[in-house]
Amino acid sequence: MSAIMAVQVTLYLKEADQWQHLPLHMEMLNYLRKENVYAAVAVHAVAGFLGRHRVETAHLVDAGGKLPVILTFVDTDEHVNRVLPKLKEMAPHHLIVRENVVLEQGNLD
Repeated sequence: MSAIMAVQVTLYLKEADQWQHLPLHMEMLNYLRKENVYAAVAVHAVAGFLGRHRVETAHLVDAGGKLPVILTFVDTDEHVNRVLPKLKEMAPHHLIVRENVVLEQGNLD
């Protein structure tokens, strides 16, 4: 199999983040699905920190919606370029990482 190049984007969110009064990570997943992005997942972290703040853990009695949610998606460069502006609008001031990756298995069909 020859190497297939793709782009992986990771967004670092908080569980309390919202878009139009709904959970941001779910609204982003719904948007990516509607836009036919190849693969996306949101992972709710059990511990972590964002923006140089203190470490939040699921062991705290009330984490107060501060636990990280990591949303990652993979697609072609062209497709990422098309959906990324909306995601930036939905999550201003959030960390977004974009990297070129090689698919070791599978394809983007």
